[in-house]
Amino acid sequence: MTTTVEPVRQDVAPESVAARRLMDKIFKARELAVIAVLVIMLGATQLSNGEFLSQQGIKDLLLNATILVLVAIGQAMVVITRNVDLSVGSVLGISAFAAGLYLQDGGNALVAVLLAVVIGALFGVVNGALVSLGKVPALVVTLGTLYIVRGIDSIWVGSRQITASDLPGGFVDFGHDGILVVPYLALLTVAVLVVVAHYLRSYRSGRDMYALGSSPEAARLAGVPVRARIMTAYVVCGALAGLAGALYLARFGNVDSNTGNGYELIVVSAVVVGGVAFTGGSGTVYGAALGAVLLTSINGVLPALGVSSVWVTAINGFLLLLAIAVDRVLALRVAGALRKKAARTRSARHV
Repeated sequence: MTTTVEPVRQDVAPESVAARRLMDKIFKARELAVIAVLVIMLGATQLSNGEFLSQQGIKDLLLNATILVLVAIGQAMVVITRNVDLSVGSVLGISAFAAGLYLQDGGNALVAVLLAVVIGALFGVVNGALVSLGKVPALVVTLGTLYIVRGIDSIWVGSRQITASDLPGGFVDFGHDGILVVPYLALLTVAVLVVVAHYLRSYRSGRDMYALGSSPEAARLAGVPVRARIMTAYVVCGALAGLAGALYLARFGNVDSNTGNGYELIVVSAVVVGGVAFTGGSGTVYGAALGAVLLTSINGVLPALGVSSVWVTAINGFLLLLAIAVDRVLALRVAGALRKKAARTRSARHV
């Protein structure tokens, strides 16, 4: 009779744990910095334009941020595992059109939302399988699926367009109404944000994603199921992109073959600006959400100040480069500090 001994999950190397904890503290400070910038920017704009933070103004700011925040949550999960998903914009677009087409034919609103989520999750399965099982670089995989999904969307949609008049009135109202100045879409997005943040912080599988992003080899040696974690991140990211597509349809009531084009770059910018390290292993979905709110607020601030909106893209690019540069400098300093600490520890042991 033989017995099978299950592999023991080892702890990740102490140096990796210490580095991750130190980086987490730094990136939490980054999140506070984003909040400070956001408050100062909105306050200065209000002083310049007294109507900017009116009830309707606040509601518009929240509505504008909702879709980007939702996609940024999923993207943050993928980036934490040291990967990326460039197909989210295309997935959002095709999911929105599928939901709109179903509603146009008299379908139920809730079923339409679930349909969009399922479509997004299926594309997430494809991305996750190619990255985790095929071991193809995430950048290559998702760039390819970006163009594949966009091509399918263009062929399927063609010159067709779905407008608010084709949709149920209640569905469109849900995209605009809310409680006081807080839209229903914002409340739904906050609920998703809290659930995902709790999962990453409180569940072993969620914490595994940080270990995987910090050091894939160390995580593998510690017994982390790498393929399963990567697959989970991509499926959640795809599902949230699909959900964002359904909410986009409710918010704007207009979908065509160009919906979602270029959205992936804004999402990546929001995640990195919000303090999620592009090299993986650090940051939170709360930070990604703050980055999304900051970028969408810039879109509202510039017109209120009389500045041309053409500067928005340039400012987003500048913030992205600045965030990546800060991440690199911090990573080098943390690595240097940990090496010095390890050297002092070894010296103390030999004394």
